[in-house]
Amino acid sequence: MSGLWVFICGPSGSGKDSVIDAARQALVGRSDIVFARRMVTRPVQPGSDHDPVTAPVLAELLRTGGLCWHWQAHGFCYGIASHYADAVRAGCLVVVNGSRAHVNSLPPSSDLRVVQISTDPERLAIRLVQRGRDSDAAIVERLARNATFSGMPADCVIVNDGALQVAGQRLADYLTGSAGTAEAACFRTPM
Repeated sequence: MSGLWVFICGPSGSGKDSVIDAARQALVGRSDIVFARRMVTRPVQPGSDHDPVTAPVLAELLRTGGLCWHWQAHGFCYGIASHYADAVRAGCLVVVNGSRAHVNSLPPSSDLRVVQISTDPERLAIRLVQRGRDSDAAIVERLARNATFSGMPADCVIVNDGALQVAGQRLADYLTGSAGTAEAACFRTPM
């Protein structure tokens, strides 16, 4: 029996970490749904959820087969430990906070789903400023970059413009395939 990879993608500031965390809380006790921890060559900052690693450590993990997914974005390297692939092979659904560019580069696969978290551009700009990680120029660049992903194929699109718990529940409903609610939770786009 084989499980699924579910990549959660969206622009920086769309609230991916927060929506994923809200879904994780709603799904406590579900051993068939695993939320992968990302390794990132960036220190932990407020509002982010990852395990910080150095570039040499990540490179060694890649060299020795310790990563099942890896990519680069915004000057940092990201990795997902290979033990999550074992969970997929065991039939689990493994949720990954991923990169739109990385996911767009993957060939179509029957064991891969994509959920896009989005928000309106004005709200996104406000969140990026409030987050305080990027310079004004970097924020302008991030907002411009979002236009290149406006038509990104996704199995589910969740708009995170309202209460966080609503977006988190929509993701939880999608992940569990809750009868009737999962379809209503997502705006579908062609894959």
